[in-house]
Amino acid sequence: MRGPALDRRTVLRGAGVSLALPYLDVMATAAAATPPARFVAVYLGNGMNPGAWTPPTEGPLTLSPTLAALAPVRDQVLVVSGLDNRQGGSSEQGGLHSRIQPAWLTGAHARRTEGADVEAGVSMDQVAAAALGQTTALRSLELALESVEIGRACEPAFACTYVSTIAWRDRTTPLPMDADPRSVFERLFGDARPAAAREADQRRDRSILDAVTADLAALGRRVGARDRRTVEGYVEAVRDVERRIATAERQAVHEPAADVSSFTGIPISYRDHARLMGELIALAFQADATRVATLLMVRERSDRVFTEAGVGEGSHAISHHEGDPAKLAVQARVNAYHLALVGDFLARLATTADGDGVLLDRTIVLAGAGMSDSNAHQPLNVPTLVAGGRALGVQGGRHLRVPSGTPLANLQVALLAALGLTVTRHGDSTGLLAGVRHG
Repeated sequence: MRGPALDRRTVLRGAGVSLALPYLDVMATAAAATPPARFVAVYLGNGMNPGAWTPPTEGPLTLSPTLAALAPVRDQVLVVSGLDNRQGGSSEQGGLHSRIQPAWLTGAHARRTEGADVEAGVSMDQVAAAALGQTTALRSLELALESVEIGRACEPAFACTYVSTIAWRDRTTPLPMDADPRSVFERLFGDARPAAAREADQRRDRSILDAVTADLAALGRRVGARDRRTVEGYVEAVRDVERRIATAERQAVHEPAADVSSFTGIPISYRDHARLMGELIALAFQADATRVATLLMVRERSDRVFTEAGVGEGSHAISHHEGDPAKLAVQARVNAYHLALVGDFLARLATTADGDGVLLDRTIVLAGAGMSDSNAHQPLNVPTLVAGGRALGVQGGRHLRVPSGTPLANLQVALLAALGLTVTRHGDSTGLLAGVRHG
């Protein structure tokens, strides 16, 4: 039996900690009967092996080797072929990566500069955030898995900014991306205690949730059985992420790796890091702390070595395959590894309750690369998929081919429409891409 309605913005507080609650039946008042729409963009730099990415036929989706790990959510995946990230191209010498990455979500041609006067365009996620983020604690969440300070990132004549973010508030305001899970966790759960107090609790294996134990118990007495199960699952997920971050921090201290030792809290394992960031996005959505997130999974010119994929060469070096079948096979292996991590995130959204459905039903995930043939830095027919959004009308389980030359921004206009926004133009769009949604 349900008690009196609970406000969607209810937050449990104690000792510098604030814990927003997931969507509960007891919150389903007339004003909040349906969970909100949400959006995530995931960027994979350095291109793809197009032959291993592209599904073999149009229509019902047959997963390619690169996409094979998405099988559990295949019916919620729409692969779109034929889209161009044309504003990432350039007739000038150099700067190809620095133009390709910012163009992916903005549909704008980045200005050539090494200074602070960078310029591109407002990114699609920020168009969504302006509408969806008006009532949330965070307008949007910008995350990354590495920093441009790691390795050789920047190109001559172009500011490092262009390859350090995919989110632009407006044409001259790039948004910084956070690569530290601890920092993100504290932003979401408001752990305002002094660092010494937090470290002492970690040594005693105490959780920030200990500060709201009494409130959680009181909430449990107020809500019905299904809501109690939802809260228990959510709290356990928060506690699990907190433990994993602490474990990663201990590893970083005792087993520093050359490319991450300067960044406290970033896990040694790329897979662990990616999964933690995916968990944090899911928790943020559950708590309605934000409805828009971006994840820079692989930045352009990243030369990170993905040993977990069984590869011993840097990502950027691998992307210059020169058409060699052996090198292309290695690139495909790395691509498949990254898509498996995207699959982990989608599976998390697909197994997390959200009202009468799951998070993935009302979350649209746009994932892909800003170029296809990485050896030629070709921003045409770029690898692109959309996942989720079933309750928003997005029709998955398909491979959609669009006419050659169609701007990637046309798909983004269609996705903004699915999110409930009326946007007639974005970046270099020429219209709304048909065939993305039912009807």
